[in-house]
Amino acid sequence: MTQLLERKPELSGGVVTPAARTARRKAFLHWIAVHTLGVTVALFFLLPFVFLFLTSLMNDQQTLTRDLIPDTWEWSNYSKVFDTPGFLTWWRNTLLYAGLGTLLTVVSSLPVAYALAKFRFRGRNLSLMLVISMMMLPPQVIIIPMYLFWAKQLDLSGTLWPLIIPMAFGDAFSIFLLRQFLMTIPNEYVDAAKVDGCGEFRTLIRVVVPMAKPGIAAVALFQFFYAWNDYFGPQIYASENPGAWTLSYGLESFKGAHHTDWNLTMAATLLVMAPVILVFFFAQKAFVEGVTLTGVKG
Repeated sequence: MTQLLERKPELSGGVVTPAARTARRKAFLHWIAVHTLGVTVALFFLLPFVFLFLTSLMNDQQTLTRDLIPDTWEWSNYSKVFDTPGFLTWWRNTLLYAGLGTLLTVVSSLPVAYALAKFRFRGRNLSLMLVISMMMLPPQVIIIPMYLFWAKQLDLSGTLWPLIIPMAFGDAFSIFLLRQFLMTIPNEYVDAAKVDGCGEFRTLIRVVVPMAKPGIAAVALFQFFYAWNDYFGPQIYASENPGAWTLSYGLESFKGAHHTDWNLTMAATLLVMAPVILVFFFAQKAFVEGVTLTGVKG
């Protein structure tokens, strides 16, 4: 806006010409239209969170009315949520599932992506096609044999380990995303490291990883969000053991137990959403950069 006002008008004998006045008016109206649209879209996404927050601070009776602003701000609703039996256990299980799963996914997927991006070997394109085909395979297709393997053969039903252990063997989407990002790193850096005597592993750790931080951050965030919000997996493997429930699955049980206490349900929902929002808020720059650069080179 400041640049718009400071723009010098086209003068003709010290007088602003009609063409310059029209151009300035159009530029000003364009500025208003763009920012109005931006504010409208922002409010469209923000208002549900505002409604969620305000409802979580109401008392039991007011949540059943049309009031939008709490008569009394019931901050104790959040402490009541934490006092719910099992809620802290759900938090611990979710942090274990999302944190350890994300770490294993990144550590296992990065070497495979590096090999597909920088190595030249027979069958590389076929291997890439297999990775892409695994991305297209819905998890529901293989859930029956996988459940029989983990539950009947290894006796791990009622735990989250059938969901965490497979992440140590790579993830198709993470491999593809990292491979696309590593393709943007010039081969000259890798060749220079090998000339200096670095092996493949040392080249990956000392050269490639520091340059691939945005891509690694994007993959880590994708995997963390997936594990944090996963409902299908814990329902299949951990539903029989409340001590292994995650927040996404436990929230459904919480809502069933407090189906008329919308203030507590909204407070619990906000507490489940808050970590994901905070993680994305602080890591959005690396996330956007990593996702953007993955499509630069194929």
